[in-house]
Amino acid sequence: MADFIKGEINILYVWDGALWEPIACLTSNSLSSTVGVIETQTKCDPGVTIKQPGTFAYTLDLEGNYIDTTSAGSGDTDKASHDKLLVLQEARVNIQWKLDTGLTDTPAYFGTGALTDLSADFPSGDEFATFSGTIDGSGAILRADPNI
Repeated sequence: MADFIKGEINILYVWDGALWEPIACLTSNSLSSTVGVIETQTKCDPGVTIKQPGTFAYTLDLEGNYIDTTSAGSGDTDKASHDKLLVLQEARVNIQWKLDTGLTDTPAYFGTGALTDLSADFPSGDEFATFSGTIDGSGAILRADPNI
């Protein structure tokens, strides 16, 4: 029988220079990868299209409830939310990310990327403020922590 992995254990983290901070409080996050296709037609094989794998690319999408991570005494300073992510985005540098997989043999994926999209929604009434974002990956997805 298959061991199903619950999505709630797949936590996304960002590196703060000293430790991995979980992005809180996520309601969903995803990792999407693609490989481009190189197509060619030659006189060696007239009328036949030859396809080969090309460039590897990936993105991480995230959505969560906005929480206070910065206020002294009341903020959860061990986590990252929209406020800390906005600071990283404004710095316009690649950030390091970690995604727990829930797998025994590959417990996490690691990589770097640019935080290309970040938005916050502040509804009225009894609804929580939320945020969403996209990390556009740069380079390979690693299976070992590059900070160890």
